[in-house]
Amino acid sequence: MTIKLYKEPKLEKPDLIVGWPGIGNVGIIAVDTLRGQLQAEELGEIEPWDFFYPRKVSIKNGLMEDLKFPTNKFYYQRVEEKDLIFFIGEQQPTEGEGAYSKGEKAYQMANLVLDVGLEFGCQRVYTSGACVSLIHHQMKPRVRAVVSSETLAREVKKYQNTILMSQMEGKVGEGVITGLNGLLLAVAKKRGLESICLMGEIPDWLSQVPQPYPKASKSVLEVFAEILRIRIDFMALDYMTTQIEEIIEKIYEKFPSEMKEKYDQRKFITQVEPGAITEEDAKWIEEHIDELFKKGDKEDGEKPV
Repeated sequence: MTIKLYKEPKLEKPDLIVGWPGIGNVGIIAVDTLRGQLQAEELGEIEPWDFFYPRKVSIKNGLMEDLKFPTNKFYYQRVEEKDLIFFIGEQQPTEGEGAYSKGEKAYQMANLVLDVGLEFGCQRVYTSGACVSLIHHQMKPRVRAVVSSETLAREVKKYQNTILMSQMEGKVGEGVITGLNGLLLAVAKKRGLESICLMGEIPDWLSQVPQPYPKASKSVLEVFAEILRIRIDFMALDYMTTQIEEIIEKIYEKFPSEMKEKYDQRKFITQVEPGAITEEDAKWIEEHIDELFKKGDKEDGEKPV
């Protein structure tokens, strides 16, 4: 396993901001948009050989040229007297079945990412993902936060539109963060780093579909903008959101009337209790969601990405 650094910039206690694909690609869209807007420069990469199978083989004139793997790259930039390192992983390493990281490969990947952060004096790590929630798709997603200390909890409470997982109504502050977002938090704490996970809410019935959910990514980005004290141009993200929302609305209009009535209750209360949509309703959505999304794509022309 090899870390390749292309440069050795002088960074002062940089924050490490990490993004991987996940539910609705909420986290990676937020982190990669932030990286792009800040024009962060490439710093290095984790070589993929020990973590991934190649996606394809490039062939030219009958000869194999190269193997194409998912990339795992580091970037860096200075913002308002604050140094940042970004890590963008195109895929989470997995062992066995499942889309999210687990096992020895995941643990190794988490430690390699943190090795780079610690080499440059990093003291804080941010991850980002999605929080499956009982919200209406027309509501503004909140940002649910998980932190590694009471000090960070007090800090996070000051951010706009942000709530600690322990503050969820009717809950006792317990939950699970799947994949490398959760694993990295735990490993970072073990290695003496502060860690924060910012998760944008995604409606429960949209959590299993292949489309991204940029509306939640925007909520996460707004918190990052507040943390870093910067302005972010949301034009591209808003355009993507509009495309996805048009498809979601067409699916929503096809809900049976009784289901729609139950679901619409979510618009009038901050946090509904489980059962606003019954198990029977959830089963109907699960059985029809692929069909409805395909119809939405055909009606809209090209499928948004």
